[in-house]
Amino acid sequence: MNETVIRKQTREITIGNKAIGGKNPILIQSMTNTRTEDIKGTIAQIQRLTAAGCEIIRCAVPTMEAAEALAEIKKGITIPLVADIHFDYRLAIAAMEHGADKIRINPGNIGSGERIRAVIDVAKERNIPIRIGVNSGSLEKELVEKYHGVTAEGIVESALDKVHMVENLGYDNLVISIKSSDVLMCVRAHELIAERTDYPLHVGITESGTITSGNIKSALGLGLILSQGIGDTIRVSLTGDPLEEIKSAKIILRTLGLRKGGIEVVSCPTCGRTQIDLISLANQVENMVSDIPLDLKVAVMGCVVNGPGEAREADIGIAGGIGEGLIIKHGEIIKKVKEEELLLALRDELLHWSE
Repeated sequence: MNETVIRKQTREITIGNKAIGGKNPILIQSMTNTRTEDIKGTIAQIQRLTAAGCEIIRCAVPTMEAAEALAEIKKGITIPLVADIHFDYRLAIAAMEHGADKIRINPGNIGSGERIRAVIDVAKERNIPIRIGVNSGSLEKELVEKYHGVTAEGIVESALDKVHMVENLGYDNLVISIKSSDVLMCVRAHELIAERTDYPLHVGITESGTITSGNIKSALGLGLILSQGIGDTIRVSLTGDPLEEIKSAKIILRTLGLRKGGIEVVSCPTCGRTQIDLISLANQVENMVSDIPLDLKVAVMGCVVNGPGEAREADIGIAGGIGEGLIIKHGEIIKKVKEEELLLALRDELLHWSE
């Protein structure tokens, strides 16, 4: 019997044409790395990310030109648009006036109470959710001193202080994000905050690093957090093409049973019995199945001797040998083909799977 993750119930928040929290699925976010002022380039990147499975997108808004660009960007995309604001409350207001579906701010660095109130008033008028974001790297000096360093407890206290600040202004259409590049600190912080609030949580490991190290840290951190039922949206933060973030997020969610649909590719690690270029083959299979809307597990094995048995838990698999390949369904060989025909034979089986 498969174990299932029991998700903690949070309040439902609407972001553009999507809803998070409640019983809604965990949504995948990413962030553009184009200049937001480059409207055409930003739209093109968001469209690519959407096609790959991104469900909410965030854009940096460092200038008034960027805030004004959001209106045109919105016309060219189909997923909710989040404006990322630092320091200048006027940019937060302009972003909402130009169509942002949500804004991300840290009320602690927006400025005076009057400036925070000005932002909240516009959000309230337009019913635009606010993501309150706190990072371990920006923890207030008083909290660092109180907890004798940067700690999970300090991060949570900082975030809830900001939440209470906004609540006291009469607004509670909020999402909380607490992030750290320290994986275990980040996990502990999410455990603590999930006990103290029912606001939806956006989960991620910040500054996780390059494709390799970032994926490992994110998989560990997100896996530990999500497996406890914590989290309503996620971002895998990587130094690289944002498309890689979407691929990784989908795999993490599927691995935990939190996302269905899409083909999962499993492959053996290669050994001395491998008689084909398995590394290349596995990558080709992963690319090939990305546009096939089936909820299946596909195994790619490098040995015709052990391959059928090892692929038994997959719905379908292939195994290669010298000059030949096997198509395997649930551990049974159903077809032998030439090695060079293996990839096309697999695709043909998948395309006719439901017939």
